Amino acid sequence: MMENQSPKKSYSLDLAASLLALVLILALMYMAQSVLLPLLFATLISISLFPLARFFERLRLGKAFSSLLAVMVAICIISAIIWFIVHQSIIIGKDATAITDKVLSVLESGQQWLYEKFGIGKNQVMDKLREQGNQSLENVAGVITSTFGSIGNMLASAILVPLYSFFMLYYRDFFREFFFKAFKSAPQRKVNEVLNKIYEVVQSYLVGLVTVMGIVAILNTIGLMIMGIDYAWFFGTLASLLMLLPYIGIAIGSILPALFALAVKDSAWYAVGVIAWFQVVQFLEGNIITPNIVGSKVSINPLMAIIGIFLGGMLFGLAGLILALPLIATLKVIFDAIPSMEAFGFLIGEPEKEHLKRNSTQELLMKWGIVRLPRNKKKIEIDINTQTEDPTQPETKVTYKEINESEELPLEESSEDDKKE
Repeated sequence: MMENQSPKKSYSLDLAASLLALVLILALMYMAQSVLLPLLFATLISISLFPLARFFERLRLGKAFSSLLAVMVAICIISAIIWFIVHQSIIIGKDATAITDKVLSVLESGQQWLYEKFGIGKNQVMDKLREQGNQSLENVAGVITSTFGSIGNMLASAILVPLYSFFMLYYRDFFREFFFKAFKSAPQRKVNEVLNKIYEVVQSYLVGLVTVMGIVAILNTIGLMIMGIDYAWFFGTLASLLMLLPYIGIAIGSILPALFALAVKDSAWYAVGVIAWFQVVQFLEGNIITPNIVGSKVSINPLMAIIGIFLGGMLFGLAGLILALPLIATLKVIFDAIPSMEAFGFLIGEPEKEHLKRNSTQELLMKWGIVRLPRNKKKIEIDINTQTEDPTQPETKVTYKEINESEELPLEESSEDDKKE
């Protein structure tokens, strides 16, 4: 009895130890987020820049110079995107007076509509707005403090992230040997396969994300141009950049051009059209563009992705929303490689086709031996054709066909007669 129970106890202890380690790791990540966040972003950037660094190395530029050059290219691209957004924002700000007048006229029309439909007077609306404004002003000091704190963190990250990225590219083989030494008890080939799989999954996600963002920016811009919205490239690109926030990025990005259309156009239908078009683009992105570009290499089911995004937001705020999916994909690779955590890796992954079929419950119970295979009492007609070319080596050809084929057979519980047999 003790020998039979020891494997179960061992599995339970391994599972409990793994879960406890996971909780402790999450607590440590939360406490050390000021140090960890730049390191995580640098890891993602270095993984995405690795092919470029390898390309420069093939040109015999040296490992250090190739790593530095790859990081400089990334800095130039990110700086160009930031300059584009800031420059376009300044241009739009020049028309702030006209936009403000249009917004005020829209508010006047809204107040008139509220008065005609619900009998709510203008003074009531203004009093409510004034009350909300006063409540917001009470928290101005806290907002200013957090804003300056965020700016300080952003400036620190702007220095640390490129520096970390350079060293990760330059010392990549050094870090790989660290993992070999850290997991000596595991087969070194398996450790190497896990590292390669993590790189492949994260690289596929990042390259796919950048590609999808470019396609979405073009689609957004085309729709805004057709509707005659000014600064279409700016609003389309900004909405695509907000795809860094999974599932909600495009929806948030549609609000700003919709408000702009409401302010500068004569009809509110333009704003409705902007939101509708962005939702169409989001549907295409989620169901056609991303599955065909990213493929099945980043296999995370939507439910676990949403839960991970919420947990990432709770841990790291806005940065956690951006880092959630690549971290979940990395965890899945690690869980799949650890026997005691393999079930959780399965839970994070996408369901297979057999889990989504109409009779999937029946097949699942039969797969795990919970119920026995169904019996088909119908007779089977069999045609046998025997061809004997060489008497010493007879060849028999058998063909058969089920009379009543059925995709779904009823389950039959074993009766007393069956037990006697």
